[in-house]
Amino acid sequence: MVNKSITATTIGIDSHKVEVEVDTINSLPGISIVGLPDSAISEAKERVRSAIKNSGYSFPQKKVVVNLAPADIKKEGTNFDLPIAIGILKEEGIFEDESISLIKTPDKYGFIGELSLDGSLRGVNGVLSLVLALKEAGIESVFVPKVNADEAGMVEGINVYGVGTLADIVHHFTDVPITPTKIDARNYLNNEVNEESLVDFKDVKGQKKAKRALEIAAAGGHNILMSGPPGAGKTMMAKCFATILPPLNLEEALELTKIYSICGMLPENKPLITQRPYRAVHHTASAYGIIGGGSTPKPGEITLAHRGVLFLDEIVEFPRSVLEVLRQPLEDGEVVVSRARLSIKYPARFTLVAAMNPCPCGFLGDSTKTCTCSDIQIQRYKSRLSGPLLDRIDLIINVPKLTTEELINIDETSESSADIRKRVVKAREIQNKRYREEGIFTNSELSAKQIKNYCRLDQQAAKIMSAAALKYGLSGRKYNRVLKIARTIADLNGDENINANHLSQALQFRMEE
Repeated sequence: MVNKSITATTIGIDSHKVEVEVDTINSLPGISIVGLPDSAISEAKERVRSAIKNSGYSFPQKKVVVNLAPADIKKEGTNFDLPIAIGILKEEGIFEDESISLIKTPDKYGFIGELSLDGSLRGVNGVLSLVLALKEAGIESVFVPKVNADEAGMVEGINVYGVGTLADIVHHFTDVPITPTKIDARNYLNNEVNEESLVDFKDVKGQKKAKRALEIAAAGGHNILMSGPPGAGKTMMAKCFATILPPLNLEEALELTKIYSICGMLPENKPLITQRPYRAVHHTASAYGIIGGGSTPKPGEITLAHRGVLFLDEIVEFPRSVLEVLRQPLEDGEVVVSRARLSIKYPARFTLVAAMNPCPCGFLGDSTKTCTCSDIQIQRYKSRLSGPLLDRIDLIINVPKLTTEELINIDETSESSADIRKRVVKAREIQNKRYREEGIFTNSELSAKQIKNYCRLDQQAAKIMSAAALKYGLSGRKYNRVLKIARTIADLNGDENINANHLSQALQFRMEE
């Protein structure tokens, strides 16, 4: 008789239900696993055998055949250990009573976990995604390692049981039931500025215009490029940018937790990601490191920065081939990694914050130091950023060198990150309400059709826009991005309609390139 147990496998950041079928045949004792398992699953045969023996149960004295269905999907990970062991125990008649729910309704239970040789359960990656898939497949109860119980408990509508050993599961069905784990994910969300942050906008000297541009970028989710000499404060302001972003809502937090859990990057004792990610990438990063991929595709930095910040310091030092791979994700908010046997889509709705010097030596336009670069060197330096990539950056600003007065004096009127964040949160709330039926969160996500509906100009603003398009030769993409920035400025001011003042500010921040 074939015995079944249910689990799931991860493809990209999503998971799919897998049926683990176990049967025995009259042959030399051993285990054979079929159904496109990876090496980690193939090695499970030795872990499962020892775990069952050391848990006090008998192992079949026949050949055990394990099939992972559907057989045409590649299976990866160590979470298959537990369902294989459960199938073998059922085959051995450990659950003899027909009244046991696992025998009566086997399709209602899911199993996830890696087995140690002594029968204890180790934690696995991607548990949140796996449990969500099982819930969608109609599974009512799932057993996971204790260390993953809180993470799995974030999923509503399914009973989650955190277990320490294989024997605990047997006792649950035959003796003493385990109490399910109940977690309210909302209790983990933190709506305050991260108190552990070592940077704050109140500590940034001068640069009022740059601070305003960063506030607009945070409010509308716009990409921003800062150009200025060394020591002007570009890197510090980029770090401060993360402190003025609005808090995550539950949907965003769960989505980020899925990503970080699959990558094995979920912090210990923290089952939910509660802060927007800030990813600072070194210029030696490869294209695969940025967008994801590899022989076994994994998320890249742009996916790890989803709903947060990707900071590229000295952006022109990145290889041109690496920068160009950002073009499609910046436009679409996702990246598709294609391989011969599969195509995986990763979310990548991040805010790009980039910084660069105005020239190789860094002192072009400096009033106190003379630039030593030739015109050809400057042109070659700036040309590392292609026109199509610049088209996808909303705000481009110059960050001048601090004056002696700004450097020495302490400005007591400088706003803190908390003060700026309040305005950003208010503007985001306006956008969330406006786009509730559109399936987007911020102004930066507006499509061309949506721009027509939500970024209408009055007569005076239309004249200004027409003159600017003629003077600067705006492309269609630049034209739309100026309108998105103007929409965000209007939201920060609490204005329903875009007027000439909002549009003028937007043009000022965009045309500095």
